Amino acid sequence: MAVKANPLDTQGGGITVQRALELPGLRSGLPEVVAASDRLNRTVRWVHAGEVPNIASLLKGGELLLTTGLGLGTRPAEQRAFVRRLADRGIAALVVELGPRFSRLPATIVETARAAGLPLVQLHREVPFVTVTEEVHTEIVNGHYALLQQAEEVHLRCTEALLGGGGIPQVLSILADFTGDPVFLETPDGQLLYAAAGAAGSEPALADPLQMWEGLRGQREAREDGPPANAVLVDVPGGGHGTGAVRARIVLLAVSSPLLPVHRIAVERAAGILAVVLMQARQEEELAARGRGDFLTDLAEGRITAEDAPAQARVLGFKPGDGPLLPVVMRLAAELSPTGNWAVLARAVLEELSSVGVPVLLGVRPVEGRVPLLLGLRSESERTAVADRVAAALRAGVERAGLERAGGHPPVVVVGVAGGWAAASAGLRHAAETATAAQGLMDRPWYDARRLDIDLLLWRLREHPDLAAFVDRAIGPLRAHDRASRPPLLPTLETYLAHAGRKAETARELHLNRQTLYNRLARISELLGTDLDDPQTVLALSLALRARRHTS
Repeated sequence: MAVKANPLDTQGGGITVQRALELPGLRSGLPEVVAASDRLNRTVRWVHAGEVPNIASLLKGGELLLTTGLGLGTRPAEQRAFVRRLADRGIAALVVELGPRFSRLPATIVETARAAGLPLVQLHREVPFVTVTEEVHTEIVNGHYALLQQAEEVHLRCTEALLGGGGIPQVLSILADFTGDPVFLETPDGQLLYAAAGAAGSEPALADPLQMWEGLRGQREAREDGPPANAVLVDVPGGGHGTGAVRARIVLLAVSSPLLPVHRIAVERAAGILAVVLMQARQEEELAARGRGDFLTDLAEGRITAEDAPAQARVLGFKPGDGPLLPVVMRLAAELSPTGNWAVLARAVLEELSSVGVPVLLGVRPVEGRVPLLLGLRSESERTAVADRVAAALRAGVERAGLERAGGHPPVVVVGVAGGWAAASAGLRHAAETATAAQGLMDRPWYDARRLDIDLLLWRLREHPDLAAFVDRAIGPLRAHDRASRPPLLPTLETYLAHAGRKAETARELHLNRQTLYNRLARISELLGTDLDDPQTVLALSLALRARRHTS
C-alpha cells in the first residue's frame, strides 16, 4: 500500500505514524500498511524496539514499536493476545520487519490488529532500528521546537500589546484569535472577569461568549472529577503570599477548534504575563489606597489644614459638594499583617459602596490596621442611614478580602460627627482612637463615636497604674471568686448594670428564675461589701467593668 505525504503535527508537538513512514529509515524498508490504514494520523510520542513477549508491560502509550516478531509467539492465541495487549496499551503503531521469523505476517495478527484499530506495518527489507529511532526522535524534537516557537510568537504578541498600552482584554483576544475559541478570565472562586471570542466569533455558536460561559459553568458544576474535557484551565499565580496562591484563572473553551498541546502552552505563557499585569495593578491599587490613607491621617493629625484639604482631596478624586462630611474609621485586628490583602480590601469596599450613592474617599493604613473614610452627605439627617449602609459595605468588603476574622476579632466600625473640613479633621482623629478603644466590646454593625467617650478615656488611661488599682479595688473580689468558683458572678453583675438594675429583665436575659438572681446579687454585695442600689457604687462598678478590658 502506498504511503501518502502528511505534514508534521507541529501543533500537537509530535510526529504522525504516516510521517514516520516517510522518513528515510523506514522508507528504505519498503513499508506496507496491512491494518488500520485510516489511523496513520496517530501521534508518535516515542520509538521502542523489542523482541520479548511481555513488551506491552514496558510501554506507556504513544510508542512506535519496532520488532522482528520474535516475541509474537508461534500459536494464533499467543499472537492475538500479543496484539491486543499492545492495542490496550495505546501504542501508535506496530512495525514488523519481515525476515527469518515471518516472510509475511500471519492472517491472525493482521485480523487482530484490524479489529483493534491498531496500525500494523510490515517491512519488506531489513533496516537498522537504531537509525529509525534516531530519525523519528529527531523529528519529534523538531516538532516540539516548532510548537514552542508558535507559543513564543503568541507570547511576544501579548507582550507587544501590553507595551503598546493594551491590557488584559487584548491579551485574551490574542489567545482567542490564535486558538479560534473563546477565552475567559475568572476569579479563583469562578466569577467571570473578562471574556474574548476567537477569530471565528462571527459564527452563531460563538456570538455570545457569556452564554458559552454559563454553559461551561453548568458543565463544571455537574462534574466532580475535574474540568470538562473540552476546556483548558490554567491558574494565574500571585493571589497571596503562599506558594500555591492563585490570583485568577484563564479558561480556554473548545467550541469551533479542537484543543491542542500548543494551545495549552500558549495559555500557560499568557498566564505568566497576566500574573505580572495583575500584580502591577494590585500594587498600583495599594499605593493609591495608601496615598489616600496618608492624606486622611495627615488631615486627622493636623498636618493638613482645613483650608488646604479640599484642593488636595479633589486631586484624589473626592468632590463632596457643599453638604457635611461624615468621618468613618474601620479598625481591623492589630495582629493583621501590614502585607495583607489591602488592595483587594480597598477595591471590594469601594465596589460595595458604589450603591450608597454618596461621594467617598477611602484609604488604608496597614501599619495601624485602619481603613479611614470621608463621605459627602447632602444633609445631617442622612447620617444614620448612610452609616448603616457604609458599615455593611465595609464588613462585606472585609469578608470578600478574606479578612473577616483577622486576628480572631471582628472589625470595628466607628462613625464620627458630621461637619465641615475642620470637624472632619477632629472627627477622623476621634473615630480612629475610639475604634481602637472599642475593640473587645460587644460586636455591633457600627458604633457612634459620641457614645464611646468613656471607653476612650479609660483606654487612654490604660497605662496608668491608678486605673488597674481602681479596677482591683472595685471588682477584685469578684474576679478572684470567678477564678475559683462556679457559677461566675461577673456576667451577672454586667447584665444587671446593663439593664439599669431592672431585675426582671436581668433574669430573663440570663435565663434565671427570680430567686436565683436575688441570691447571686446578694452574694455579689457580700463579696464587694457594697450596696448595689447606691448610685455611686453603680457608677464605680460600671466604670471598673469597662476598664478591665484595658488592664487585664
